[in-house]
Amino acid sequence: MSIDETTLSKGELYTVITNKDKGGRKGALAALIKGTKNEVVTQALAQVPIAKRMAVREITADLANSMDWICRSNFPNATMTADRFHVQHIFSEAVQEVRIELRREAMNEENDLTLTARQEKQKYIPKTYANGDTKKQLLARGRYVLYKPANTWTENQRERVDILFHEYPVLKQSYDLSMYLRGIFERRIDRDKAKVDFQKWYEKAHQSDIPPLLSAACTIEREEGKILNYFYHRETNASAESFNAKLKGFRALLRGVRDIKFFLFRVETLFA
Repeated sequence: MSIDETTLSKGELYTVITNKDKGGRKGALAALIKGTKNEVVTQALAQVPIAKRMAVREITADLANSMDWICRSNFPNATMTADRFHVQHIFSEAVQEVRIELRREAMNEENDLTLTARQEKQKYIPKTYANGDTKKQLLARGRYVLYKPANTWTENQRERVDILFHEYPVLKQSYDLSMYLRGIFERRIDRDKAKVDFQKWYEKAHQSDIPPLLSAACTIEREEGKILNYFYHRETNASAESFNAKLKGFRALLRGVRDIKFFLFRVETLFA
């Protein structure tokens, strides 16, 4: 099973529980419950016989506390597995925080130089690098390449990254840690070996002494047990994300949701 949250209308959150075996087709939707609070979802799931809920062996979810409590309360026999893509995203966002802070510093620096040039009645011309980017542009345009493995970079992206990492070694250090984490998940290793690799990664992250990375690494270390469960069966929450995309696509096809009850009825008919 997979558990996730989605919005259907006016920002209202719904808890979505899906069965992976159905591949997003008829029978995939096990429950669609308004709200994400444990007591609300538990009350709804109480209608499902306890024997069926006890039969669930594994649930994948993100690292939200609400999802954790829902699973513990309603599926006591299930192993909780943290979705690897959410884990990677936590650290990727920390890398982006480092980049954003550097870009903010570059903008402040350019503003100061522009003001100084005006006071001296001169025109300020920012420095450009070999690829034509200014410092500000370099940090802005380097956003997407920091999410991607090096073997997927284009020639232009590689040129930009070479300059970016030369000018900002802290970004290279952050990127390397992000790819190290990604590599752990992609290796065909068992849970015990993964635990050893994670310990090495924690050490490197703490040695970096970069605040956003330290915060992200602490979050991941705190949830280590659920994250390591991934290495039993290598299950992810991709099916839940895919189903959420189907719901949003269905909503877009109908040009929004005007009658929420009728919309839920149609979703139930098609997917439940």
